[in-house]
Amino acid sequence: MIRLLSLLLLVVAPAAFAATAEDHYQSARKALTARNYPVALDAFEAALNMEPDNIRYASEYRQAVIGAAQYDRCIAFFEKLVAVHPMASSAFLNFGFAYVDKIPAAGSITQVILANTALTYFSKSIEIKPSWIALYTRGNSYLYWPKIFGRASLGVSDLEKAYQMQKMDRVKRSYHVRVYISLGDGYWKTDDIDKARAIWQEGLAQFPDNEQLKARLAREGDALAEYIDSVLDPNKRVDTNLQEIWTNL
Repeated sequence: MIRLLSLLLLVVAPAAFAATAEDHYQSARKALTARNYPVALDAFEAALNMEPDNIRYASEYRQAVIGAAQYDRCIAFFEKLVAVHPMASSAFLNFGFAYVDKIPAAGSITQVILANTALTYFSKSIEIKPSWIALYTRGNSYLYWPKIFGRASLGVSDLEKAYQMQKMDRVKRSYHVRVYISLGDGYWKTDDIDKARAIWQEGLAQFPDNEQLKARLAREGDALAEYIDSVLDPNKRVDTNLQEIWTNL
């Protein structure tokens, strides 16, 4: 009888004590606090392999990657993840962000390749699930391209869709201000300054403390152009931390 119980415990124990995705995530957080990047990245990847569509795990994984400057590892990981989980919209979104995260560390020609590849995966995320964050992300990404590429109008189209989605949301979320800012920038880049100022003013009415909206509305002409060009400088790191999104889900 004792031997039988022992055998049963051996069979049941692995399942009963198997680490969950959250266990791996917490291990990653603990390792990250100790600045142990190798352990942290391994644990984040284990968590994402179990929950590929978890936007929190993916966002924090990428922030750890930035700290460790392991951009190629991150890109390779997401490439494998989406191959196994081809309907994981958040995984594709973060796959695109993995390329964006690498842009400041790349040369000018490579930056164009990285940015274009990122758009491919943002588009795949939208194809699977046209979420607010995916539409905003792709729309905002188009604005970083010089006017000669003619992509600002594509950005406006995406951002207008995100704007309509947030207008239907019964809750005013802090991240909604991003669309007011970027949609105005899109109108400005497509030479519709009246629309740009109108959407910035609408945004400021909703978010009266936002300094970015105030800065745009306080400038005109060359001063405004210089300000927006500075904001949309591809050599500057874009804040791709999605904490504001997953804390408001």
